[in-house]
Amino acid sequence: METTESTDAQIGQWRSAMLRNRAVTESDADELEGHLREQLADLRKAGLSDDEAFLIAVRRLGEVDRLTAEYAREHGDRLWKQLSLPVDVSNPARSLAVSLAVALGFAVLAAVLVQVFRVLATTHVISFERVILNASFLVLPVLGAYFMLQRRMRWRTIVGTAAFVSALVLAVNLFPFEIDGSTFPIAALHVPVLLWFVVGFAYLGGDIRSSGRRMDFLRFSGEWAIYYSLIALGGAVLVGLMSVLLLPFGPDAVSIVFDWVVPSGVAGAVIVAAWLVEAKKSIIENLAPVLTAIFTPLFAAMLVIAAVTYTVAGVWRNFDRELLLGFDALLLVVVALVVYGISARDSAKGSGVMDVIRLLAVLAAILLDALILFSMFSRVGEFGFTANRVAALGLNLVLLANLIGTTWNLSRLVAGRAPAIRLERWQTGYLPVYTGWVLLVILALPPIFGFA
Repeated sequence: METTESTDAQIGQWRSAMLRNRAVTESDADELEGHLREQLADLRKAGLSDDEAFLIAVRRLGEVDRLTAEYAREHGDRLWKQLSLPVDVSNPARSLAVSLAVALGFAVLAAVLVQVFRVLATTHVISFERVILNASFLVLPVLGAYFMLQRRMRWRTIVGTAAFVSALVLAVNLFPFEIDGSTFPIAALHVPVLLWFVVGFAYLGGDIRSSGRRMDFLRFSGEWAIYYSLIALGGAVLVGLMSVLLLPFGPDAVSIVFDWVVPSGVAGAVIVAAWLVEAKKSIIENLAPVLTAIFTPLFAAMLVIAAVTYTVAGVWRNFDRELLLGFDALLLVVVALVVYGISARDSAKGSGVMDVIRLLAVLAAILLDALILFSMFSRVGEFGFTANRVAALGLNLVLLANLIGTTWNLSRLVAGRAPAIRLERWQTGYLPVYTGWVLLVILALPPIFGFA
């Protein structure tokens, strides 16, 4: 039996009270919420009103303070949505050092794999194009293995995940791509996206059913991107200074930096950034929401101006491929801003100014996406289908469906007719759609277009 909107709001407030205690994770709250909803369903069947059923169900389940105290005693070593290995509270410094050593070990492994392929490419054992196609296979599965170790995943799940990645490796490497064709770069571009979803599966410990845990992975992804960017900026300064110091020894000395240090650093930083997110979770969780709050109004203003200007001026009829790719990236940014905006807010609170701004940004994004789709269909009607057009058209249709659902949930939130948790569940529930589309692009699109 479905709950009413007022009951959902009450459950959201109860859930927020539970999560104020840092020892209670989203998975704990999901489990408790499931028990609460079962109690509600039974009580409503008995003829009680929504309010009466909620009060009695909460009383049966236990007072919030008592429940959080029990979870604190049982899981006192956990921080915000902690899924990693337990921390030794008697010696936290040693535990942190051990976790760092493990992360560095995986980082070194990723760096070694990248260097092996680089050497094979420079000695012409394998082509440079094959290195590009397989680059993400050298790093992201290592990050997935790192999380599998942290989450202590069951061997059956590990073997199944490894079998999927191995099948993907064989498929993309056995495909007879025409290197100068369009299906090769399309596959090379989408493989790391699919592997990132595999990383997410490992990050969640194989449990992908919980909406809260899927949101945890989205938070992790944004925070990982922030830390990786910071590491990259610091690494660029380090490489620049190192090159200056080696310049007196000749250009060969400088080339060593770019041949050995840069590829190793790029690969190893993927794992180090993930460790930083896990180790500093209570601090990092504030970064992505702060950046979102700063950039959401700016992006909203830009999107509204662009949508109105393009529509009035009619320049959308002349969109070229490069501009269309830029618009696709912009639409993905809009979705990310919405996701990280709702991840930082209290799901029990009503709408605010930022929700209205997000709604304006999404509406403008829908208008732009409609213009893009019209331009794409015009090109298809004039020149026919190609692999590039099918990939771009499919992505825009997937994004459009997401934006329409986001608009519906945001408008209901702004009108006070639905809680924010509905919007969060819409976004996390849409992740399999992205995964399925990427999988189709990699495995189905190249054969359909003859690997050209």
